[in-house]
Amino acid sequence: MQLIVLGLNHKTAPVEIRERFNFSQDRTVRVLRRLRNNDNLNEAVLLSTCNRTELYMVLEDPAAGLHFIRTLLRHLAGEQYKPDYFYNLTGINCVRHLFKVASSLDSLIIGEGQILSQIKNAYHLSRSCGMTDTLFNTLFNRAIAVGKRVRTETKIAYSSVSVSSAAVDLAIDVVGDLTKSNILVLGAGRMSELTARHLIDKGAKTIFVSNRNLSHAQELAEKFNGTAIPYNEFMHQAITSDIIITSTGAPHYVITEQGVRDIIPKRSGKPLILVDIAVPRDVDPLVGDIEGVTLYNIDDLEGVVDMNKNFRSSEAKVAEAIIDEEITALKERLRYLTMRPVMVQLHEKMNFLRQKVLKRAFAKLPNLTDKERRIIDIMTQRLEHKFLREPMTAMNSAAGTADEERYRDMICELFLLNDSGEDYIGDENKFDYWD
Repeated sequence: MQLIVLGLNHKTAPVEIRERFNFSQDRTVRVLRRLRNNDNLNEAVLLSTCNRTELYMVLEDPAAGLHFIRTLLRHLAGEQYKPDYFYNLTGINCVRHLFKVASSLDSLIIGEGQILSQIKNAYHLSRSCGMTDTLFNTLFNRAIAVGKRVRTETKIAYSSVSVSSAAVDLAIDVVGDLTKSNILVLGAGRMSELTARHLIDKGAKTIFVSNRNLSHAQELAEKFNGTAIPYNEFMHQAITSDIIITSTGAPHYVITEQGVRDIIPKRSGKPLILVDIAVPRDVDPLVGDIEGVTLYNIDDLEGVVDMNKNFRSSEAKVAEAIIDEEITALKERLRYLTMRPVMVQLHEKMNFLRQKVLKRAFAKLPNLTDKERRIIDIMTQRLEHKFLREPMTAMNSAAGTADEERYRDMICELFLLNDSGEDYIGDENKFDYWD
């Protein structure tokens, strides 16, 4: 059994490839349900953001499991699937990668804060689908804690830029001044709200917001003294817009080549700037070939975010040291999980016997007061703990060592635990995740 991540990100694949592997929540649930039927896969978390899609797995047979997943990817992507776009990390390298992702060290914009909430959402969604167990519950909660610790103990997020702020800076690089620019924001989600906030902070006076749900557009527009535009009229508004920033959740292009060509003659030669930060993309890339139109997508933001690169690099070294420390602590914690199922079974059996004896004793002593019953109950609990202390200590010491299997078998045999503990141990007796 092995811990594996298979994924692609902004470093390995361009946006036109990443968007084919972008998973909405509904699509993620469908994929997880399909994975749940695979007996070779014990746990799984699917993380999908604008800059990465990663599937974390615990596989019984890594070779067979990866073959199944790659076949699934080919089905999802068709001819666009190319193995070179994907990375495959196992064991400790997988854990390190997850911790770096949670700490935003692997992000397009180092220090950005959205990735941590995206990991939380991905983990909780997988857990609600029944796709996580002891290992991933431990691993992902630890990753979230690591991400928080890095942001608290380093200055990696100090003066942090984000995808939305970088998009605004990109527009400023072109127009120079936002105070006289007519700006249209497509989408009313979290990214659009952040974008609108950055636009106002950088001097924008006139913001129009359009969204498929008009009430959501109105709600966002009101926050910034903007104007909501009905979705079926946004291309009419585009005629007078200087800048259009798009961040919708649409699975298809919302701005087409023909749509832009139709409005160009009505713009009196005024240039149009489009910044598409959506994945999948909102704007047909052919729009960029139209004279008078400048189109940027999320991959064009990389140059904008280099301004704090040296500062962030020094902070990243501090973050890497934190990650090393957390990996050591995690390995120590997982070491004890190998023995935990047998320890739980032993404790449950002893507690069952204690309760059984107590029940018989209380039946023979009907005149005991509630206080006296509590005293006897506490006394037997303490006796149970004292009886179990030595075997529990021995199992803890043996966990992760060459003596582990011998101690486990010996405890199961001495205390008559079922099937050498396998009913309780399940897959946890094969903790070779670090290989």
